[in-house]
Amino acid sequence: MSGFKNFLLRGSLIELAVAFIMATAFAAVVTATVALIMDLIGKAGGTPDFSSYSPGGVSVGAWLTAVISFVIMATIVYFFIVLPYTKAKERYFPAEDTGTPADVAVLEEIRDLLRARNGQV
Repeated sequence: MSGFKNFLLRGSLIELAVAFIMATAFAAVVTATVALIMDLIGKAGGTPDFSSYSPGGVSVGAWLTAVISFVIMATIVYFFIVLPYTKAKERYFPAEDTGTPADVAVLEEIRDLLRARNGQV
């Protein structure tokens, strides 16, 4: 029973559950935003849903609607989540200077020892 309790109370499981709940809630917001933008495109173009569009008898309307929805959704996610998150992360949690890699440091040390041994400065 303690193993089950440890599994449930493990931090990563709780974080995953919270992320899933937040993603589900955010998906509703993004879906509503895409519907709003599709309606605006429909107002401009005359058709809010391209599903009935079939030039030459080929049904490409559903595919066209899905592609437009995907592009709008990707744009919303990038500009309203990814970009602000990246900027905030860089501002509040700057990357530490990695310094010289270990292999380069050893080579520099060997170089300096050889120079000192040969009398060069």
